Amino acid sequence: MATIKDIARVAGVSLATVSRVINNGPKVGDETRARIKEIMKEMGYRPNANARALVNQNSTSIGVVIADLSDPFFATLAHGVEKVARQQNIQVLMSSGSIEAETEFKAIETLLEHRCKAMVVHSKALDDQTLIDFASQVPGFILINRYIEAIADKCVWVDNVTGGRLMAEHLVSLGHKKLVMVASKHQIDDPLARLDGIRQYLKQNNIELAENAIEYSTPDQEGGEIAMQNLLAKGIEFTAVLAYNDAMASGAMSMLQDHNLRVPEDISIIGYDDVLLARYCRPKLTTIKYPIELMATRAAELALSFNAQNAETKASTTYKYTPTLIKRDSVSKL
Repeated sequence: MATIKDIARVAGVSLATVSRVINNGPKVGDETRARIKEIMKEMGYRPNANARALVNQNSTSIGVVIADLSDPFFATLAHGVEKVARQQNIQVLMSSGSIEAETEFKAIETLLEHRCKAMVVHSKALDDQTLIDFASQVPGFILINRYIEAIADKCVWVDNVTGGRLMAEHLVSLGHKKLVMVASKHQIDDPLARLDGIRQYLKQNNIELAENAIEYSTPDQEGGEIAMQNLLAKGIEFTAVLAYNDAMASGAMSMLQDHNLRVPEDISIIGYDDVLLARYCRPKLTTIKYPIELMATRAAELALSFNAQNAETKASTTYKYTPTLIKRDSVSKL
């Protein structure tokens, strides 16, 4: 069966343009609209009329789109939404986007099919315009962990650049200058912003983080292990490790210990997120607290509020959160 991605590819347009045609939205020329409809007909694509109609119906549920159901970070996000839903006696419907544009699009459509007019969406792969379109069609559409200026009032996000700076500042303040990093391989805004913050602070203090001192892998424990193994194989001299998140930090720590390197006596390591795992590592992990549960709670409240009121939003409103340093036992003074 043809998908919206197939239609966009054949038509040579974006997912957002196809979405606007499916939902009878504006900003599509008559010729383009007719061509896309013809392609849809030829390829047997069947837009879900139910989903398009649902924006005018009442809802007794709130939807959540997350990237990975198995990731503790997203479990914490979901828990924040669930707390609000439980207080208001409504159902939570969960869908996974897997950081893939088509999967994220389908996840949002699935929530619409289940009568969700309020939803908290974690989307990293969909383009800005597609998300703007959804926000205009769905009263309670709230984007979490991403900022788009055109829908700033519907975005709940964190300052990852500041988080990266905090990581570097803490290590440098304790005398560490020979640094390496285990980084996420995903070219999305979170890892890019954190690395940008790290580099900003190091540059201001005349410290280099060479490209070969950064290893990219999957943002999980196995990825942390693999990235650290590669760094050790390069023979780079370092005293501290910056990790994209706590899962990668945990995997990197395990690999260091497998090589008889003590944390923090021989090598210090700092993570990011402050998920439950950070408190139960040995040693306990120094990390940057990403207030995701607090953000998710706020996002859920906004989604339900906008849905109930069908409110006109104000572009001047912003919901930016700031990460903070959590000191534990995995970093020591050089």
